[in-house]
Amino acid sequence: MSLTSVSPVDGRYEGKTKCLSPYFSEMALMKYRVQTEIHYLIKLLETPMLKERVKSPVDTAKLLGIIDISEDDAAIIKAIETKGYEGIPATNHDVKAVEYFIKKKLTAMGMTEILEYVHFALTSEDINNISYGLMIRDAVNDVVLPEILKIYETLYGLAYDNKDLSMLARTHGQPATPVTFGKEILVFVNRIKEELLQLGNIEILLKLNGATGGFNAHNFVFPDFDWITFSHELIDSFNSSITPLESKYMHTKPLKVRFNPITPQIEPHDSYLRVFDCVKRINNVLIDFAMDTWRYISDGWIKQRTVAGEIGSSAMPHKVNPIDFENAEGNFGFANAMFEFFVRKLCISRLQRDLTDSTVARNFGAAFAHSMIGYASLQKGLSKIEVNADKISDVLANTPEVLAEAYQNLLRMSGVDKPYERLKEITRGKKVSIEDFHNLARGLDVNDEVKNRLLAATPATYTGLSSKIVEQFEPKIN
Repeated sequence: MSLTSVSPVDGRYEGKTKCLSPYFSEMALMKYRVQTEIHYLIKLLETPMLKERVKSPVDTAKLLGIIDISEDDAAIIKAIETKGYEGIPATNHDVKAVEYFIKKKLTAMGMTEILEYVHFALTSEDINNISYGLMIRDAVNDVVLPEILKIYETLYGLAYDNKDLSMLARTHGQPATPVTFGKEILVFVNRIKEELLQLGNIEILLKLNGATGGFNAHNFVFPDFDWITFSHELIDSFNSSITPLESKYMHTKPLKVRFNPITPQIEPHDSYLRVFDCVKRINNVLIDFAMDTWRYISDGWIKQRTVAGEIGSSAMPHKVNPIDFENAEGNFGFANAMFEFFVRKLCISRLQRDLTDSTVARNFGAAFAHSMIGYASLQKGLSKIEVNADKISDVLANTPEVLAEAYQNLLRMSGVDKPYERLKEITRGKKVSIEDFHNLARGLDVNDEVKNRLLAATPATYTGLSSKIVEQFEPKIN
């Protein structure tokens, strides 16, 4: 039961993370291993050598049917690994348990002639690296990316709808040159777009080359066969299962797999890390957005719609806390801590390999799960907010000192002596009014065109090309 789970991923937040179960659960790993073994076996049986050797008919459809394991099948695989099953001693080896399970299925189907071609010439890492690579690819393509794109679409809509809403900007927390609210939100949209473009250039590298990367057993048994091309073709074939992503802004699935022929026993995982780093950077962008939104809520620039029955504080009945943005920030931070550890750890392995990567890889799902919790929380928060245009406009109208930049730069081009210093004298550290600027303008020895431009300037109109920047942005990612 979720209430008795140790981890909140499978407990409190189960509703937000169970979508990852088909990709990162123990049963999912078993299924991906079975899938890899079966596809390898089928391609092996198509080689000229085995076509000559295997006399009995092989039903490929039945072989493919083994892949879709049931919970009972998963329990059998686990039993073979941990305590033994129907005369098979406990292997204490998870991949060998999968091999014995497949052989058991083949025996029941009457395909005993091909039993020893299961896992032929392979090391467990051939199966594991392909399985984990496909797990990451499919989870990102099918689950993680669509959630990021929902946020991307929501933020772009927020940016476009508010492209003309003038807003006070802050640098170092202090009043600065005005922008539009839409342009500020577009900054986050564009940052996410850039990372999704990077993600689209990543290929997950997979190896299928034996115990130490040299096809030794393959070549020893069948020295005249092109095993490098065989592996290349098999791994390329896994990309045929990718279906297009239907999205308003992205119409292909970005992650694919590719054969890496040059490895030690393990595929060095560097391509996994590129994926983790990219997701981490997207999460960091969203942390930045959540923190800014938290501040806008605190300042009253964004209002949160109340939900009937919801309580903000056990002591203060009036409170409507920005809990969804805080929850998102916390979960993104936790996810990124794991991604950062993966990046530090998984590119290092003693000599040909050690097993420290094995236990670490089993936690990939947890990092993606906390990311998914963050995406869901952010979307929930975004669904409950509305921009307080009146408050934003009032704050800007009451901060006329931001016109100092506009004034001093126009005066520079108009030949006025030391304009920066003159504006600094009347504004820095002082409470000024729009009338103070007008008095300065009226007393300047400049032509009427310059004077009229100065007198017409207001904080609300001094937003440069902010609106145009939003209008010209291309939201399509590819």
